[in-house]
Amino acid sequence: MTDEPKLRIIVADDHTVMRSGLVALLSAEPSIEIVGEAGDGRAAVSLVGEVRPDVVLLDLRMPVLDGVGATERIVAEHSGTRVLILTTYDTDAEIERAVEAGATGYLLKDATRERLVEAIHAAHRGETVLAPRVAQRLVARMRRPAPVELTSREVDVLTAVADGLSNAQIGERLFIAEATVKTHLLRVFAKLDVSDRTRAVVVAMEQGLLRRTGT
Repeated sequence: MTDEPKLRIIVADDHTVMRSGLVALLSAEPSIEIVGEAGDGRAAVSLVGEVRPDVVLLDLRMPVLDGVGATERIVAEHSGTRVLILTTYDTDAEIERAVEAGATGYLLKDATRERLVEAIHAAHRGETVLAPRVAQRLVARMRRPAPVELTSREVDVLTAVADGLSNAQIGERLFIAEATVKTHLLRVFAKLDVSDRTRAVVVAMEQGLLRRTGT
């Protein structure tokens, strides 16, 4: 039985001690071969072009070219190389930028050696790899209701409702047919998930979609 070929890895991190630690940690793994190191994003992109690794372990914040910029270039120019972000940052903005750039995985630097090795192999297979905290953030973000947006005309109609006008009076104010007023109101009800005019005004004000009118 022949041994499986080792995965060829580049480690890119501007912190020399961290990078050296990762190289030492992964070099002891029989299934992995370190084929290069880089101290900034541009150097990482150049090195990928030279040695064509299977996976790049990429820090997110680096000089010259950051991890997101490096990821975009690597993904665009070298489709056979997977990018695995390894960072200390787990904010929504950082995660979203890395994922949108094309990173296959996003791990935090507190990952164990076993988890890191497993993630490298999974990334090489094209599987999405996320640290538990990162996965939780993404799920929570996806579950947040999308912000409601009203058109300028819908705001005009709802403002008139808040002023106590009837549909006919709203039509006269806005120079539109009464049927059109009703259509706008139905759309507003659907967007705000309400069933009456008063509730629509209250919810719109609560969400900052409608300015409070003076009395």
